Amino acid sequence: MSKILVVDDDVDILSVMEILLSMKGFDVQVTSKGENTLHKIESFKPDLILLDVLISGYDGRTICKQLKSNEATKHIPVIMFSAHPGAAATIADYGANDFISKPFDVNKLIQKVNAQLGISLN
Repeated sequence: MSKILVVDDDVDILSVMEILLSMKGFDVQVTSKGENTLHKIESFKPDLILLDVLISGYDGRTICKQLKSNEATKHIPVIMFSAHPGAAATIADYGANDFISKPFDVNKLIQKVNAQLGISLN
């Protein structure tokens, strides 16, 4: 079972994603605090991270760049998401593997998660 960490300061989005991804068979943990992200990654060892671009007091792009420059975490795919329309243009500069805009289409989200995890739907 693939493990997914979701990082967003919107608790409603965290709840929806946790339920949705759990129903799809993933082991999911969530955090609403940017400062907890690195600790959560260390303890949970996710196979994929869904990371909001703006998290109360933290910039998800900076967190992503830290993850991608660290030998222990650079292999973990990161899908960033944001309600800000211009955010998609900059996420590649920070090493993110993919982007999805909020509000997100559930089917697109699952497709992107499966693609990053190498899960075939055939």
